[in-house]
Amino acid sequence: MKRIFIIVTLLASGAALAGVATQGLLSARAVFASKTMAAATQAELAAPEKKSTPPQGVTETGKTPDGLIDMAADRIAAQEIEVAPVEGGVLARLLSVPGTVILDADLVARVPARVVGTVTQMRKRLGDSVTQGEVVAVLDSREVADAKSEYLTASVAFDLDKTMFERSQVLWAKRISAEQQYLQARAKFLETELRLDLARQKLSALNLDPAEVAKAAKQDSAAKSGVSSLRAYEIRSLISGRVIERKVDVGSLVGSQGDPSDLYMIADLSRVWIELAVPTADLLMIEEGQAVTLTSGGDGGKHGDGRIIFISPLVHPDTRSARVISEIANADFFWRPGAVVTAAIAIKEDPVDVRVPRTALQTIGGEQVVFVRTSGGFQKRIVTIGGSDAQAVEITSGLISGEQIAVKNTFLLKAELGKGDAGAGD
Repeated sequence: MKRIFIIVTLLASGAALAGVATQGLLSARAVFASKTMAAATQAELAAPEKKSTPPQGVTETGKTPDGLIDMAADRIAAQEIEVAPVEGGVLARLLSVPGTVILDADLVARVPARVVGTVTQMRKRLGDSVTQGEVVAVLDSREVADAKSEYLTASVAFDLDKTMFERSQVLWAKRISAEQQYLQARAKFLETELRLDLARQKLSALNLDPAEVAKAAKQDSAAKSGVSSLRAYEIRSLISGRVIERKVDVGSLVGSQGDPSDLYMIADLSRVWIELAVPTADLLMIEEGQAVTLTSGGDGGKHGDGRIIFISPLVHPDTRSARVISEIANADFFWRPGAVVTAAIAIKEDPVDVRVPRTALQTIGGEQVVFVRTSGGFQKRIVTIGGSDAQAVEITSGLISGEQIAVKNTFLLKAELGKGDAGAGD
């Protein structure tokens, strides 16, 4: 019995020891797992947070960067947004005065009748173009007929007397005829030659060609129609230009006292004058050769560049202003005589390194900006401005020469930015 009790006690003690060992092993495993998880958690916390990179030109919120306008080339062209390079230039201090377009006195010509007669043809209408030397009218004139007849008669007499003189000269040289006959023939020939010269000068005064007169007389004789060209007198234009005034009609009497003396007024409008009224106080700042910018119809009108060619030494007693003349090219005939314009005279010029048109500038958020052309559209650029004149401003910072900027319809780009700001606010 005693032996059985000892065996049972030993078995119970071994089971207890086995349970304690198992529980210790499980506790060790739990502690190791806890430390491993803690280390992993600390490693995750210590590692930097990884973020996705947005596409180029787009922020993390999916919006384009501030001031960038995405605009394709075809859309830019459709909205007529003009682009030009940034360049240096000149800023001018201007004196603004009123002016009136007038004809250039050097390019205006009257078409005179020259002789007394009746108008049989008027070949030009108002506004027609005329070339120098072109026949513009035809008169029927007794005065012309007399001058032509006198020349033709003197020409025939000259030929006859010349032949007689040459014959007498030969006979006298051979001592066949008397010297007196030779001297008489010579005197008559010289008289006829003088008469022919006078007749030729009359034709020249009438702007007639003696050779053409003789040719027309032969044609009349050959035609035998009974119609003579002796009375016809062709009127030719002295300059090329346009008919701006027609003063007579077919059948009108011209040339006599009390009759119209001119048939047409012709002007070459490729260049015109601008008559300016400059106050006496400003005359000291005006010089011949100064540049003048002309504007028609107010600030929104067409602009043109001219120069001062005359400053009157006299001052008008009523207006206390002097007459100043500027000339301007008028190839497209835009500047019409009689129109009122505004002239800006450059009285001082300052060169600058960066000069942009006023139309290129916009005010956004109280700052002056321009829009620089990019490969995908435009980029807003804040600039600092310096001096300015009526048309352009100086940029002291923010731009460099050579950059391409929008110079026309920039308000559309400002509106485009406004749409983007409104979307950002939503």
